[in-house]
Formats: sequence, C-alpha cells, structure tokens
Amino acid sequence: MANNARSGKGQEPCLRVIPLGGLHEIGKNTCVFEYGDDLMLVDAGLAFPSDGMHGVNVVLPDTSFLRENQKRIRGMIVTHGHEDHIGGISHHLKHFNIPVIYGPRLALSMLTGKMEEAGVSDRTTLQTVSPRDVVKVGQHFSVEFIRNTHSMADSYSLAIKTPVGTIIFTGDFKFDHTPVDGEHFDMARLAHHGEEGVLCLFSDSTNAEVPGFCPPERSVFPNLDRHMAAAEGRVIITTFASSIHRVSMILELALKNGRKVGLLGRSMLNVIAKARELGYMRAPDELFVPIKQINDVPDRETLLLMTGSQGEPLAALSRISRGEHPQVRVKTTDTIIFSASPIPGNTISVVNTIDKLMMLGAKVVYGKGEGIHVSGHGFQEDQKLMLALTKPKFFVPVHGEHRMLVQHSKTGHAMGVPENNTLIIDNGDVVELTADSIRKGDPVKAGIELLDQSRNGIVDARVLKERQQLAEDGVVTILAAISTDGAMAAPPRVNLRGVVTTADARKMSLWTEREITWVLENKWKQLCRNTGGKAPEVDWMGVQREVEVGLGRRMRRELQVEPLILCLVQPAPSGTPAYKSKAMEEKDDRPAPRGRAGRPASASNGRRDPAPAPVKVAPTAAKAAVAEKVEPKVEPEPEIPAGRTRRRRSAAV
Repeated sequence: MANNARSGKGQEPCLRVIPLGGLHEIGKNTCVFEYGDDLMLVDAGLAFPSDGMHGVNVVLPDTSFLRENQKRIRGMIVTHGHEDHIGGISHHLKHFNIPVIYGPRLALSMLTGKMEEAGVSDRTTLQTVSPRDVVKVGQHFSVEFIRNTHSMADSYSLAIKTPVGTIIFTGDFKFDHTPVDGEHFDMARLAHHGEEGVLCLFSDSTNAEVPGFCPPERSVFPNLDRHMAAAEGRVIITTFASSIHRVSMILELALKNGRKVGLLGRSMLNVIAKARELGYMRAPDELFVPIKQINDVPDRETLLLMTGSQGEPLAALSRISRGEHPQVRVKTTDTIIFSASPIPGNTISVVNTIDKLMMLGAKVVYGKGEGIHVSGHGFQEDQKLMLALTKPKFFVPVHGEHRMLVQHSKTGHAMGVPENNTLIIDNGDVVELTADSIRKGDPVKAGIELLDQSRNGIVDARVLKERQQLAEDGVVTILAAISTDGAMAAPPRVNLRGVVTTADARKMSLWTEREITWVLENKWKQLCRNTGGKAPEVDWMGVQREVEVGLGRRMRRELQVEPLILCLVQPAPSGTPAYKSKAMEEKDDRPAPRGRAGRPASASNGRRDPAPAPVKVAPTAAKAAVAEKVEPKVEPEPEIPAGRTRRRRSAAV
C-alpha cells in the first residue's frame, strides 16, 4: 500500500490528506493523514440525524477505508472534547484497533467513560498531552499541540511535521483575548511556524460568512446576569454540556444571585463531574441540589441547568416541553434561557420546543438579539489572522458546508494565497501534497453510517428506506397460504395500516391473488427444487419477494402510493386442496405472462413488464381459452307465471 502515497506521476512521494467527515456539513469531523505505510487519524466525531432519518440517533462517517487499512494505523490525535470530534471513537474501536490516542486531559477523560460504556477500553492506549508537547506518530509524523481558544476548555491546534513540510491543522478555534479560564491562544507558536514555513493550512470554516471578529465568551456574562436577576421565579438554562466556559459562568452567576443549581441530562452531569474533578470548573458542593429535592427549594432561589438546546427528542428540556419529565413541570413564572444557537439542521426542532414552552406560559429568552450566546468558531477577521500568522503556501478550507468553504477560500485569496494553491474538497477526496504542489488524487469511499438508539445496530440504506416508507405511505401486510405443490391453499389476507388509498378491500385482495397466481405460474420452477422423493426445497423468501415487488409495482401504477409491503407465506403440505382464485373474475389489464403463455421466454426472462401503462398484446390461443373460461355464465330465464307479462330491462344502466 505504500505506493498509495505517490504523486499523480507515480514517482515523487507525497503526503495524502483524506477527510472522511466534516466537509460540506457540520459534524462527524474525521481526517486521515497518510505517508508511506503510516496512517494517522485526527479526530473521529459524530453528527445529528436529519428529520428523515427515522429512529436514527447517531450519524458517523463510513470508515471502510480505515477498516481496509487498519494494520497501517499508527495512532490518533484528538484536538478537543466536543462530540463532533470524539463521539465516534468508541464505535470505531469495535471494528479496528488504534494503537495510541493522544489528546488533552479533559477530552480523554470524557472519552474514557465512553470507551468503558462501549466495552472497548482494551482496544487502545490513551496518552494525555500539554501545550507545546510534541508526539511522534509512526515514522513520518511529528505533532505539536498548540493551545487555542474555543467554546470548550483544553482545545488545541496542531502543527504536523511531515517529510514534505509542516501542516497547520487549526481544529475548532477563535481568537479570544479574554478567555474565561485564562488560557490564551498561543499565537507565538503559530507565528514561529509561519516564519519557518507552512506548507499547507487546513482551517475551520464554520463562520466564514460572518464579518468581523467573533465576540469573546465573556461578553454573554452581563446579559445572562441581567435575565437571571430579573426573573421572579425559577430560571431554566439550556446550553451545550461540553461548553465548559459557558457552564462555569452560569454557575458563577448562580452563586452571585443566590440560586441553588439542579442538573438535568446525563451529558450535563457527566461533563460537569469530569470538569470539576480535573479542575477546569470551580464550584462549591453546596451549590448543587439533587433534582429529586429541587422542588423543596423556593422558585426565586432555583436554577435548573440542563441539556436540550438543540431540540433533541430525548433531552431534558424537550421532555419538559412535552410534559413528560418525571420531576420538572413548566410554571408560568419560569424564565427559560436558550444559551445556544441551533446547529444547521436542528432549527425546526429548536423552534418547536420554544413554541411548546411558550404555550405552557413560560417566558422564553432566545435569539441573537439577546446577547446570551456567542460562537466558538472564528469569524472572517479571525480567519484572516490565522492566515496572516501561518502564511501558508497552500490552503484547504475544512469544517463547514460548501458555501462556507467557498467563502473561506475567497478570504484566503484576499490574504495572498493564489487561487491555484487552494482546494475545495469533499468527504472522500484525497489531497496530495508535495513540497511544490497540491492536487486532488483518486477519491476513497466515503459516506455515512447510521446508528440506532442502542449505538450498536447499524441502520443500513435498506432499513432506512423501509422506515421512510412506513412513515410516509404506511404498510401493507399479506398472509398467503401456499402448498409445496405451488398452489394457493387459501385466500390471502391483506391488512393495511397508514395507507391512504381509493382501492377497497375487495380490489386489494384481487390484486394480491393475481400477483400470487402470477408468481406461482411463472416463477415456481425457479423457486422450487425437487430433492428426489422428499419434500421439495422452496425458496419461500424468494416467493415473498416476488409478490412484494409485483404488488408494489401495481400500487405505484394504479394508486400512486409506495407503502412498505410485507408478504408472509404460510407453507402448506403437499396435497392440500388448491384454492380457486377469484382473480380471474376481474379483467386483467397486464401483459400476458412471459414464457408460458405463448410469448418467448427469452424475450423477457420470465419477468413482468415494469412499464407503468398496460401493453397491448396480440391475443393467443391460450389467452382466448382463458377468456372463454371466465366468460360470465348466462342463467336460464325463469318461467313466467300464467297471466303475467315480462318487463323489459332497460339497456341503460
């Protein structure tokens, strides 16, 4: 595999940088660095599911490339502890080992709990780092950790030394000159590498469309204080559990305003416990009250801090808005503060949660105009400062949706990076770097993996499509009794749930009978194999599939609906009396069966015509015989009693 790390000419060795997530999207940031036989991972995050991903809780990048090359993985670098950067690690460790993971104390402490819960603690070694520490990964990568400022404590940018030059990987960042924890951005190290020469900059693009500098985290303090002091009843605040600086300020304000704090949400409890244990957050024990006892505290002295700022269905605030939380009910005197902005894709869920809370009578404080939230990602001027300090030869914007990447590339051009030295890439694209060139190589497989609530079962494309069909068009279930002789033993039972259709039950039954009859007449020989005197081997799954496909095609054509169709076959023993289908009583507008009804089998390979409209077929002897067979019988006229005359039936109906 070492030849993969060759330039397009196949001669000069090159560095390959392969993002598997985080491009053209927000979330699941995962990047691979490859040189020779060495692979190094940088972060492995998750993303939120969209509304159409029914039953999906976690979205992860497709890691097929890593599974195929797992023997070449030398280690992983973690930039910080947000879920979109570490949330996928415990799942990935179930499929491939990572020799060692380097990262900040807080992030690795949170990761330890996730790995223990997933049962993969033995699949890797965790190694904590400090600012300006340098670690060696494999034979070709040397990584320096550079302290930066972000919405989470213990966050780093990376200076990666490679055989072709130095790469600056910013991670999530902004330039906050008044950090809450007093840990300033180590701009001196960025400038040092910029002076020595940076080959390529991979920079955060989240707020590339927003002009100016990002406000400091401290700017929300007076606004939160104002709303908290004005509240006459309970104060309920929701924010990201991982926003350690924000949570620290909220706890500080609770002390200032004489309020006891109750915590709701598993992630909020875990993060605060870890942060206090490691010294990133200072708050006295007496400040906190168990949630079961919070109702004993006067409302004017109560502050509830919880998850749910993104409208997650199972989060604490969402359950409260639906009246489903066991301990907390909304009061008309409550002041509820959303100290977070919706992640792209979550806006509708957040708005719905706000509406429900308002309908319950609470005062809800939200939106940019209130000054209760600032981003952890730098604006345009922050991005310009990063470009000015590092002075890269090549530039690749990452971590953002496509429009953000485009705007960030324009910022790079304005800062002196030539257009030919800039690449806009997508997940799976390969950036090939030499000391003098940058280009796209052959892409690798990239996509998504969907996990259900257990975080163990992968929801593949077929399962997701079935869930979407259930949600949109309902389900049709069919119970068919078929003997091993290849005959219907009883009329099929059809049940519809959630299906909007103009077809009555009789028509659905006739359609189903017709499909089963067609399959038995035209597919049975392919689906049944004699075993020499014993009972034949029947591919019952194949029978079910053929019936489902045929009925689905008819429903799409006739009713313009696509429900999920489930056919369950009850095998009957050989010799069971055959059921005489009523399907022949209804005119069949489909083409004649292939192969056995006069038309050459080779022309259609035994399949039904998928065309949406009926096809006119010349009548055959077989079909004429069928038509003669199903001709309605004329009952003999009853005798007319003497003295009465017969009344003529009108020709008009």
